[in-house]
Amino acid sequence: MRRPIDKADRSTLARHAHLLSPSPGSVALKLLGIAFCVLLVSGAAVAAYVAIDLTNRVGDGAVALEGDDDVAPPALGAYPDDRAFNILVVGTDECGEITTSYLGARCSEADDGIRNDVNLLVHVSAAPRNVTVVSFPRDLMVEVPQCTRVDGSKAPSMSKASFNSLFDHAGISCIAQTITEMSGLPVEFAAKISFDGVIEITNAIGGVEVCVAGEGIHDSQAGIDLPPGTHTISGKDALAFIRTRHGVGDESDLARISNQQQYMSRLAKKILSAETLTDPSTVLKLANTVVDNIVPSEKLSNPLTLAQLALALKDVPFSDFVFVQFPNAPDPDNPKSKVVPVDDAAEALWAALAAGEPIALSGDVTSHSGVVLSTPSPSAPPAETPTDAATPPATETPDVRATLPPEISGQSVDQDTCSKGNQAK
Repeated sequence: MRRPIDKADRSTLARHAHLLSPSPGSVALKLLGIAFCVLLVSGAAVAAYVAIDLTNRVGDGAVALEGDDDVAPPALGAYPDDRAFNILVVGTDECGEITTSYLGARCSEADDGIRNDVNLLVHVSAAPRNVTVVSFPRDLMVEVPQCTRVDGSKAPSMSKASFNSLFDHAGISCIAQTITEMSGLPVEFAAKISFDGVIEITNAIGGVEVCVAGEGIHDSQAGIDLPPGTHTISGKDALAFIRTRHGVGDESDLARISNQQQYMSRLAKKILSAETLTDPSTVLKLANTVVDNIVPSEKLSNPLTLAQLALALKDVPFSDFVFVQFPNAPDPDNPKSKVVPVDDAAEALWAALAAGEPIALSGDVTSHSGVVLSTPSPSAPPAETPTDAATPPATETPDVRATLPPEISGQSVDQDTCSKGNQAK
């Protein structure tokens, strides 16, 4: 484990009934988490709206992370170009009003703790900015440091625990601290997401077009029946698409993560499209949806900070906005249900993020056959041989990228993937 940085926790989140395992709606939180981060990318229009209108709302129930009290309030102006930052987005398995209306009894199970089934580390490099979103599998077994609970008591360290048990163990700050121990990266900002927003944000932009390959997705447990082809989905269908596990790949949670990345990538493209960003009513609707469905850390609740993050991210090209799955392998102690880190590949990932270089993926777009590649990432055209040997070609800045090992799957936003349906019933 790496050196710990975050050791405090003060969560104000209420406990609610959770879904059955696998959580039928909690996977949808990943969409809203990325929507929140992508929404910041939409730039000054959203940032200004947040700063002027949402000051009080976004700060309600804010939680503390280690170091929040040690940092001076942000100054006016852009987020410093020479500073990288990290945002932790956590989704718990709580049902909201909308999801309960869709899932019924699955949302009214006895409460035996709140699980953080979705865990995303959004790393933003120093300028020139690039974004890497690392998804941690919920069943990843990790070493957990000692954490401080909301009441000031100490939550004991654990030599091996499931990642999705950390919120119930000691709150969102403990998740941040565990990730810092693993990565060596400080987590400056965090947000807990309500997954009802997956439905609202999709509706706010008029739905998202997804691609289905293979034999189609037919999953009665998730409530989805999509033949091969492209489909514009919203509302209940969007929730079903993201939570389907038995309808894609090898029916594992890891295949589902790849399927969700297809949705998130296409959502990001639509949010960042001129059609969306030039429509003030849509932008405001998106901002309202995000704010109404997050519980931020204290630093993230500052509207000036939100504006700075928006301005820092607004010009990141699609090729430098990359989703990756944390490298993992079956747990020798429980190979059917749990996974453990692949240490060498993880070290390469953390080193790449620390270096601040754009990411190049050498592995597949998926693990466990969740998706297939439809549109490869555009490659640079071959250099032309100069016709006049006396005139040297113009010197261009090389596109230096940190190539991740093949054990790390993922995709950039400029790639298109299709869900690999398996005709499940």
